Parts: sequence; C-alpha cells; structure tokens
Amino acid sequence: MTKGWARFFIGAIAIACSPAQAQQSDPAQSAADGSSGIIDQRPPYVLGRGDVIETAVIGRTDFNARVQVQEDGAVQLPFVGVVPVAGRTALQLRDELRARLMRGNFLEDPVVTVSVATFGSRYVTVLGQVNQPGVVPIDRAYRLSEIVARAGGVRSSADTIVLTRPDGSSRSLSLRAIAAAPATQDPRVESGDKVFVVPPPTFYIYGQVNTPGAFPIERPMTVQMALARGGGLTALGSAKRVKLVRAGKELKVGLNEDVQSDDVLVVGERFF
Repeated sequence: MTKGWARFFIGAIAIACSPAQAQQSDPAQSAADGSSGIIDQRPPYVLGRGDVIETAVIGRTDFNARVQVQEDGAVQLPFVGVVPVAGRTALQLRDELRARLMRGNFLEDPVVTVSVATFGSRYVTVLGQVNQPGVVPIDRAYRLSEIVARAGGVRSSADTIVLTRPDGSSRSLSLRAIAAAPATQDPRVESGDKVFVVPPPTFYIYGQVNTPGAFPIERPMTVQMALARGGGLTALGSAKRVKLVRAGKELKVGLNEDVQSDDVLVVGERFF
C-alpha cells in the first residue's frame, strides 16, 4: 500500500510540473508575452513536377537518392521502383516509402527521411522595375513585400505594384504603404501569381538646365522642383521662360504648376 501511494504522489507531482500543463493553466503568462497559445502553422509544402527530393534510410546508404519529380508526377527510387509523389507532402511520402520497404521485405523497421532539395513546381513570376526579374520559386506562402525582396528589391523610385492572380483578377498596391502597414495589409502571394512593379511616372526636361534628361516623378512635384531635379538653371537660363508640352500641346506655366507623367519642360534663355 505504501509503495502504491508513493507511485500516486510521484505521478501527481509529474503532472503538476508538466510544462504543457503549466502552460495551459497560466493564461496570465500568455497575455504577458503577447501570445494567444495558438501556433500559426503554414500549410505543408505539397510536392509537384520539377521538385527535387532526397531520400535516405538511417544507417544505410543503398536507399540514398536525389531525384526530380517527372512530368507524370512520379520518381524512380531504389528497391521500391516508381512512386507517385505529386500532390503529397514530404511526410506523407516518407510514410509511404517506409510502408513499401516493409511490405517488400527489403527492410524490417526502416527509419526513412524525405527532404526537398530544390523547389521547382511552385513559383511566382516577378517583372518590371525589380533588380532581378524572373521566376521566383516558393516553398510556402510569402507576403508581397517578401517576394519583391527576393527579386532584389525595386529599381529607381518605383512604388506601384500590380498583383495578378491565376484567375486574371488583379489589384494595385503601394510598396511604401505596405512597408508602413501591419502584416495583414501585406497580401500573401501564392504559386501562379504574377507581380509587376510599375515603372514610376517620368518627366523630361531640356534647354537651359545643367542636367537635361528624363527623371522619375517620385512624389507630387512642381515645375520649380523639376528645375532643381534637372540640376538648376544654367547661366543663360530663365525661370520665366519655361514652357511645358503636355499631350502635344504647348503651355505657359508658373513655377508652382504640378508636373504630370510624360510632361516635357523646355527652359529658354533669359533676355539681357
């Protein structure tokens, strides 16, 4: 009887000291550290055509393989032959391979591992004003800002991003707004999406300025600001002789006039 009571008390103490039980019984601690007690788990990666997987059995080398998922969604592996893998997770495939090895009497109780070496079946196309445009493989759902970062970030002063879903629906977003907003306003990007970073609006300036050329309109810009962006007036330039060509029409403008996309500013010479 004494030994039985001792085992009871030891078991009770173990339960009371269990970390899992302590965590469940201490909501104040969850509130203190800002957690809700719910783990945010992403969906597991689903294998597809083009992925490269590695398989192994602990303690053996004759099952080691590095193979690519073929167009039919299958792979060829030692002992078990052709195995359909497309549409399965790595854990599901691990369990299937273990079962096949045991059913075929190849191994009695194998410890199988499956890992994804190269993600090739799921990708996002990133185009436009990014430093590394192209196809970006993804192994999970990324935020839009993360995809832009993986493409090397934006070039110049580009800000507008058009996100197009596989069904053809699209929406425009501001990268600056996303950067300053909560994560809930940074949409998730899924496989098959297209991301296009729109070139910034541009104005053109020539004539009596020190740096004529084409320049992006980074923010609301006046004619006076455009003159400064063009390097300022030359010794012969006159701020009173600035012409603006907009949509094929020549206009006389003041220094406080707003500059629009594709405007052409022509700075004339001053009278002596």
